[in-house]
Amino acid sequence: MSGFDNFNADFYQSSYSVDDQNQGGYGYSNSENAYKPYGQYDYSQPMGYPSPGMMPPQQPYTGQIFQPTQTYTPSASQSMYSNSFDDEPPLLEELGINFDHIWQKTLTVLHPLKAADGSIMNETDLAGPMVFCLAFGATLLLSGKIQFGYVYGISAIGCLAMYCLLNLMSMTGVSFGCVASVLGYCLLPMIILSSFGVLFSLQGMVGIILTSTIIGWCSFSASKIFISALAMDGQQLLVAYPCALLYGVFALISVF
Repeated sequence: MSGFDNFNADFYQSSYSVDDQNQGGYGYSNSENAYKPYGQYDYSQPMGYPSPGMMPPQQPYTGQIFQPTQTYTPSASQSMYSNSFDDEPPLLEELGINFDHIWQKTLTVLHPLKAADGSIMNETDLAGPMVFCLAFGATLLLSGKIQFGYVYGISAIGCLAMYCLLNLMSMTGVSFGCVASVLGYCLLPMIILSSFGVLFSLQGMVGIILTSTIIGWCSFSASKIFISALAMDGQQLLVAYPCALLYGVFALISVF
């Protein structure tokens, strides 16, 4: 056995001894409970890890259902943008389409003796005139007359001529959009004439009387609106005459 012990001691030479077990390794500090044999470790001392049952309590929810508390406060720039979006006018108003003003202008044309509001009539509203031009062309189409090109062409030339004439006659001046808007709205009685042309012929005595009445109606309404919008007192007959010439051309298209 002595030979075997010498062989075992000479088999691997190492400087490690049992006393080195009490020293800390790899940077870990020696503590009182470090590297104790099994059965001698003191488990009564608390560890650094929290137990699942000892989680910190959460704060109770103080908001209301469907109304959570606001945890995010917008910055000043974001508040400015949101307020600017809230103060913006509706989209139809930005496009210049006001149904209340369209209805008031239509009633003013249908009632020639009604006083016109100059502030409303001085707007460049082209939504109503476009609809009335399309309606006039559609009623002519029902009579077998495809005259859309003539309607738009005569309307453009007439608006340009009235624009030049009114700027020469008035002291304040007028825009081309205002002239086109007024002349387009006053085309509404001409739609009534073309609708009668669908039912019966307008080339008799009844048609002549009806056509003359419609021409006077359109020209009187247009001149009344121009006088109130441009403050041209005492010049209604001078304005009504070129308007009657323009609407007379539309009447000829409806009759023939």
